[in-house]
Amino acid sequence: MKREPFTLQVEEIPIAGELLRPEDGGSLPALCICHGIPSGKPADPDDGGYPHLAERFCSAGFVTAIFNFRGTGSSGGNFDMMGWVRDLEAIIEFLHKTPEVDNSRIYLMGFSGGAAISAYAAAHSQRVARLVLCACPAEFRKFTSPHREDFSIEHFRQIGLIRDRDFPGSVDEWLNSFREVNPIRWIDRIAPRPLLILQGENDDLVEVEQAWRLYEKAQEPREIVIIEGAGHRLRLSDKAMAIALEWLLKP
Repeated sequence: MKREPFTLQVEEIPIAGELLRPEDGGSLPALCICHGIPSGKPADPDDGGYPHLAERFCSAGFVTAIFNFRGTGSSGGNFDMMGWVRDLEAIIEFLHKTPEVDNSRIYLMGFSGGAAISAYAAAHSQRVARLVLCACPAEFRKFTSPHREDFSIEHFRQIGLIRDRDFPGSVDEWLNSFREVNPIRWIDRIAPRPLLILQGENDDLVEVEQAWRLYEKAQEPREIVIIEGAGHRLRLSDKAMAIALEWLLKP
């Protein structure tokens, strides 16, 4: 496979990513993988992360994009949910303009907070042909509670997702961005494009009940799979990723 780093300027913020291209040319499906909200915990040295996952899907024939949302990794800016929406819109546009990509087969696969952004983007862009949601919250209500210290602006400052002292300009607007992207608001607008919801049985951050809420509001065609024994980080579940790959390869 061919690996190509890229940087997109979104609102003058550099968004860094990598495009993996299969050796075979031609008109190929594209997959954009969207990471979740970083926890700030040290990385597992044995975890290959999203680059390893991207290799798996590229090897199966997908032009595969991974990237850092603003405020994370080597991208610039500050963590902001509506900003993340605009970052993903720019990646979709980038894939749409990539010569070997079949524009009728641009797919998204998001994890946790990145799944929420993916649902919003798919509901607002007909360019997204299929969507896989992994450990996707139905809504962020409990996370935006002022009593949740692990979801406070100060917490995100401490772990480096909010980098500028004067950001956000309005705390209310920053919190409202979570409410705006709540997947339960938008999930029924994805049809008639296919939707797959994957949920870990033992997820300690997003309850199984939230996955079922999304499934029940979504329209056909839709599928849901509860992964027995799996937790929140479904990219580490070989079973979950095998199901996602098989589903994305369907005609």
